[in-house]
Amino acid sequence: MTETRHARDTRESYDAIATDYEEYVQGDLEARPLERAMLAAFAESVRGTGHGRVADIGCGTGRVSAHLSGLGLDVLGVDLSPGMLERARSAYPDLPFHEGSMTDLSLGDGALGGVVSWYSLIHIEPEHVPGVLAEFHRVLAPGGRLLLAFQVGDEPLRLTEAFGRAVALDFHRWRPDRLAGLLVGAGFAVEARLVREAYPNERTPQAFLLARRPAPA
Repeated sequence: MTETRHARDTRESYDAIATDYEEYVQGDLEARPLERAMLAAFAESVRGTGHGRVADIGCGTGRVSAHLSGLGLDVLGVDLSPGMLERARSAYPDLPFHEGSMTDLSLGDGALGGVVSWYSLIHIEPEHVPGVLAEFHRVLAPGGRLLLAFQVGDEPLRLTEAFGRAVALDFHRWRPDRLAGLLVGAGFAVEARLVREAYPNERTPQAFLLARRPAPA
């Protein structure tokens, strides 16, 4: 597929800040029990399906991939940014990381038992989100789980500077009910949702949706 300007800006921005970003998020999961609880519930659900492999889509520097691996999952990390993947491969050399886009995954139909999009769907323009959710549905086996993490809100955030570097990054916030409706429209059954209040260093509340691709009746 031809890369859009939006995708190019996102990739180049994360390439520019990869090292700083890795340092910024280091250890964040250890300080966030609710996030760990959602990841643990996801991992247990996936293990119960018997479909082992999970893709961490928009894996960044790989910390969530590594956490899921520690929970007993066979994890593949996928990201748009070569710079972020370089950091992920350096930090977690035993895990596979591939360059790719969530809009067109190089994975077969029903190939996965689980998909995680941990603050990565937020970089997709809202009109393209239904297509991305359909792609997630395609690569999941029946019974497979999807976990989304995102910021709550209505207005997007545009960053032109981060860590002292010029960037062009859009963060699209979502109301949980609206995104849950899109999940249902893509063929998912929503199993759980969690909204927590913003921490002092955050602009908005944070939300997590766990969904399932239903098995045929």
